[in-house]
Amino acid sequence: MISLTDSQKIGMGLTGFGVFFLFFGMILFFDKALLAIGNILFVAGLAFVIGLERTFRFFFQKHKMKATSFFLGGVFVVLIGWPIIGVVLEIYGFFLLFRGFFPVVVGFIRRIPVLGSILNLPFISAPS
Repeated sequence: MISLTDSQKIGMGLTGFGVFFLFFGMILFFDKALLAIGNILFVAGLAFVIGLERTFRFFFQKHKMKATSFFLGGVFVVLIGWPIIGVVLEIYGFFLLFRGFFPVVVGFIRRIPVLGSILNLPFISAPS
C-alpha cells in the first residue's frame, strides 16, 4: 500500500475538487467562476502532491514550454473572462504536457475488469 504524507492527501483532495469544479463549470455552460476555481484548485493540488519545486520543474522544462504556455495561458484567459477559449487552450496544453503519461494510464485501465475488456476489443486495441 502506498503511504501518503498529509500534504499529499491535501493535494489529492484539492486536485479532485479542481477536476470536479472544472467538469461542473463545463456542464453549466462554461461558468467562469467555477472554471476559475477549478483551475486554481487543480494547480494548487498538483503542487501539494508532488511538491512546489518539482511542480515548477515539471512545467518549466525547456521542451515543455509550448505546452506550459498553452495550459497556463488558458488558465489566465479563463480568469480574465473568456471561458470557452481558455478551456480549449487548457485542454490542448494539458494533452501536450501529459502525453507521456497516457500510455501508462491506458495500461492501468486495461487491468481494470470492465474497462479493460472494453479497451481490448479488436477495433479499439488495433495498432495504429
